[in-house]
Amino acid sequence: MITIREETFHDVDAREALLDACFGPARFQKTCERLREGRMPADGLSLVIDRDGKVIGTVRLWHVSAGPNRPALMLGPIAIDPSVQSLGLGGKLMREALKRAGQLGHEAVLLVGDAPYYERFGFSTEKTGSLWLPGPYERDRFLALELEAGALDGARGLVSATGAFEQKPGLGALVAAAAQGALAGMHSAH
Repeated sequence: MITIREETFHDVDAREALLDACFGPARFQKTCERLREGRMPADGLSLVIDRDGKVIGTVRLWHVSAGPNRPALMLGPIAIDPSVQSLGLGGKLMREALKRAGQLGHEAVLLVGDAPYYERFGFSTEKTGSLWLPGPYERDRFLALELEAGALDGARGLVSATGAFEQKPGLGALVAAAAQGALAGMHSAH
C-alpha cells in the first residue's frame, strides 16, 4: 500500500539514502542547500511516500524570507525512487505538499527546478525577477507559486533562511556518548 505521510525520525536514514541515489553528493553543493543548512524544515511539511514500510519518495519545505519581511517556503529537494519514477508519485507528492502548505497558512512557495515540470503545479518565474538566491543558480529555474494571490507582489531582495535551527547536542552530551561508545567497545572486546 502507498501512503503519503509526515516524515518521522525513523525515516531519516531512508530519506538520505533516497536523496543520495537520486542526486548524489552534488546535492550538497546546491545553492538551496545553503538555505537548509542547520535549519529545521517547516512544521508538518516534511513528507514521505511510504510503500509497505519503505520510503520511496520525499519532499521537505523550509521557511525563508523572499526579501525583507516577506515569509515564504522553499521547496526541496523532492525525490522519488528511480524504480517507481514513472507512476506519477512525484506529482501526487507535490500536490499534497502544496495543499498542506496552504492549509497551514503559508502564502508562497519558491523552488529551483525545471520550469516545464513545475509549471503544471502553477510555478513560474513571474514573481522571482526581483529576488535572488545566495549563490549560483540558473535564473530560468528559480520559480515561485503564490498559494495566496498577491503574496509575492513587490517581493525583491535576497532570499534568506528564517526557519528554526536544528537542535545540536552540547559538548557534554557528545562526551558522554563518546564515553559510552568507548565503554561498549571495551566490553565487546573481552
